Amino acid sequence: MISFENISFSVAGQTLVKNSTVSIPSGHKVGLVGRNGTGKTSLFRLVYGDITLDQGNLKLNKNTRVGGVAQEAPGSSITLLDTVLAADQERTDLIQKAQLEKDPLQIAEIQTRLADIDAWSAEARAATILNGLGFDKHKQKLACSEFSGGWRMRVALAAVLFSKPDLLLLDEPSNYLDLEGSIWLEAYISKYPSTIIIISHDRALLNNSVNSILHLEDKKLHLYTGNYETFAKTRAARLAHKEAEVKKQNLRRQHLQSYVDRFRYKADKAKQAQSRLKMLAKMEPISILSEPAFTKFDFPQPEELSPPIVNIQNASVGYEKKTVLSDINLRIDQDDRIAILGQNGEGKSTLSKLIANKLIPHVGKIIRSNKLRIGYFAQHQLNELTLHNTPMEHIQRELPAEKQGQIRARLDGFGISVEQADIEVKSLSGGQKARLSLLLASLDAPHLLILDEPTNHLDIESREALVEALTKYSGAVIIVSHDIHLLSLVVDRLWLAKNGTVKPYEYDLETYRKSLISASSSKKQEQLKNPKTVIKSYTKDEIIVLKNNVKKSEERIEKLLIMEEKISQKLADPKIYLDTNRNELVVLNTKYAEVRKAMTKAEDLWETAQKKLDNALKSEIGE
Repeated sequence: MISFENISFSVAGQTLVKNSTVSIPSGHKVGLVGRNGTGKTSLFRLVYGDITLDQGNLKLNKNTRVGGVAQEAPGSSITLLDTVLAADQERTDLIQKAQLEKDPLQIAEIQTRLADIDAWSAEARAATILNGLGFDKHKQKLACSEFSGGWRMRVALAAVLFSKPDLLLLDEPSNYLDLEGSIWLEAYISKYPSTIIIISHDRALLNNSVNSILHLEDKKLHLYTGNYETFAKTRAARLAHKEAEVKKQNLRRQHLQSYVDRFRYKADKAKQAQSRLKMLAKMEPISILSEPAFTKFDFPQPEELSPPIVNIQNASVGYEKKTVLSDINLRIDQDDRIAILGQNGEGKSTLSKLIANKLIPHVGKIIRSNKLRIGYFAQHQLNELTLHNTPMEHIQRELPAEKQGQIRARLDGFGISVEQADIEVKSLSGGQKARLSLLLASLDAPHLLILDEPTNHLDIESREALVEALTKYSGAVIIVSHDIHLLSLVVDRLWLAKNGTVKPYEYDLETYRKSLISASSSKKQEQLKNPKTVIKSYTKDEIIVLKNNVKKSEERIEKLLIMEEKISQKLADPKIYLDTNRNELVVLNTKYAEVRKAMTKAEDLWETAQKKLDNALKSEIGE
């Protein structure tokens, strides 16, 4: 359990939480929500011990292991699989000790502990997590340094999930995942055996994975039972009740004040008037929870073009000589709302770039309307903003003839205030940078908006505002996003990137979501029922590893047999049973029992390793 008892803390002189008490039971899955800047990430830092309390107590169960995604993504020459395996520090330390230890009894204890923590299945567990986050077997053997920052953050996420801390803290984990990875993470979190607190603005994740919502608002923490939808309804009812109480109190105040104003100077009523003044003074005002700051997007409306605005015919596209997608035949009209679905590496971003005219087809053709204007937004564009320029300067550079008042109106239309308009981009939050990039993408009133993960860094209120703005927008929209809530409210057509091409998907989003979950579950069941589905994928390197595992198992058994023989010889000596040697006899019997237990586990591990090797060798010769 984690307990915050009457806590208050500040960062840079700003009080973020004041006099709050909340307890989270062990094993709960909790979504931490609140507007950007209220202190959610700082609350995590408090749990890590990076900042201290101004008052109150933070209590954790004894020996609680707290884990979260590392701030710096791994970028070494170590493979992805080994990076994740290294996250289990106990397993790593035990394996190192086993290689160096000479004492047979100590070796037995180490091997027993390794068996207890299921160390020998660690590679399979780590590989499963990496696969769920988008890394196939080939990628798992590559060095972390071969991947970009976003992909490395997935490795960092895989590492902390593999280490299974008692308290897992996740800060916007879906920001660097695609839809498939997010759906996998939802299922993983819901089944996680220990406590999780997750900061997220992803409504689908908060609805499908957590059983409590911890809301940070007005410097207070409130714990609600249920998922995000339940929280939203409960909070709305709470606000409505508060508003009714405030109205009632205001009417009471007006009545009392009216009486005082009428009679305070009349002798026969002065006493009653004074009494009512005292009642007014004692009446504590009822505070209404502050609503989130008004957030908005205001996309300029384009003129109407004749359909289709884009027509792709028998096209293939890729990078240099490598073709990623082929046989593409798709059409876009100005009233289309399209989501591109598909797993990592299937070509979703490649298709987006083709439509946006950032890639030229290798074969076939793409016909665009003569007057077509396209707005393109992708997450990497946040990094292309000029850090030392203000939002005003970014817009002035694109629209040099526009007056300052007009520019400020544009910025305000995307929720960038007068004050923020004159702040250097490097000092803006991720959400403010995303708003600026969305504005830049839509400056010329595009007929087609292509949005690649537009909701990263946006809070829930901003995401709702984006949904509303896209609904009002009269141009076509193509979205690649892990935010299934956004997709369900905005899109009416689905394209699926799969097997080297993109085609219309005939079913709905929920069917697609269920198909991904079902496919993942079926694959696991198939591997359990029919080992040959796994055996056929063994490489020569993997067979060498299996042979080494069998050899190590045999060596463990041999060492344990030697230990057992030595202890048996001592127990066979009649002198050991004399009263003077009673303590030594107890120790020997204890060690003998431990060795026998370790032997049983070692033999089971050897049998498992040998079966895997036998099946792999059979597959190698085609049996």
